[in-house]
Amino acid sequence: MAKNSELIELTGTVEEVLPNSTFRVKVDNMAQIVLCYMGGRLKQNKIKVILGDHVKIEMSPYDLTKGRITYRM
Repeated sequence: MAKNSELIELTGTVEEVLPNSTFRVKVDNMAQIVLCYMGGRLKQNKIKVILGDHVKIEMSPYDLTKGRITYRM
């Protein structure tokens, strides 16, 4: 991914749960659906993300179709 200063932080809702800890997240205030994976801290602390959860995601400005879930609200 890009450097921390270049990352885009957005919030969204988990729309679909896929295998291998990947999710489809619908971004708030946009009609975009992003393919996301769980960040390391979420896996390390065994935090469960389920369908309908409100999450914070980070995206690279170079590829706006993929992201990383960094926080479950």
